[in-house]
Amino acid sequence: MTTASPPRKDATRRARCRRARPGWGGDRGSVSVELTILFPVLLLVVTGVLQSGLWFHARSVALAAAQEGVTAARTYTADPTAGATRARAFIDAHGADTLTDPTVTVTAPSPNRVSVQVTGQALSLLPGVPGMAVTQSADGPVERLTTAGDP
Repeated sequence: MTTASPPRKDATRRARCRRARPGWGGDRGSVSVELTILFPVLLLVVTGVLQSGLWFHARSVALAAAQEGVTAARTYTADPTAGATRARAFIDAHGADTLTDPTVTVTAPSPNRVSVQVTGQALSLLPGVPGMAVTQSADGPVERLTTAGDP
């Protein structure tokens, strides 16, 4: 006579867990689907943040170059091309890789003021897509010799 062996405890426990959680096995692979959907969105957000940082840095370089140009152009008896030369030298030294296609324009809105405008494009992370436009300007009074009592 053979007697039936009692069921194993771990098998009974597994059976109860399966009954207690209906549909538990149907969630398998859901993390992979979620990541497949969210990963491109995450890459797009990271690329946007990096591109904004590059634009902000190019903008800062353009503003600093314009300020350097005004500093050179406003000195007493300065050469008219001194502002543009100094602004271009600043861009070449500090932002040649960040600010592409820079253009420096020096104007004198009035006889006692000088203005320097720097335009260009920020570096782009995506090949074939042009970077965002950058335009910064600075102006200041031209140094002049005055005597006591003159305005």
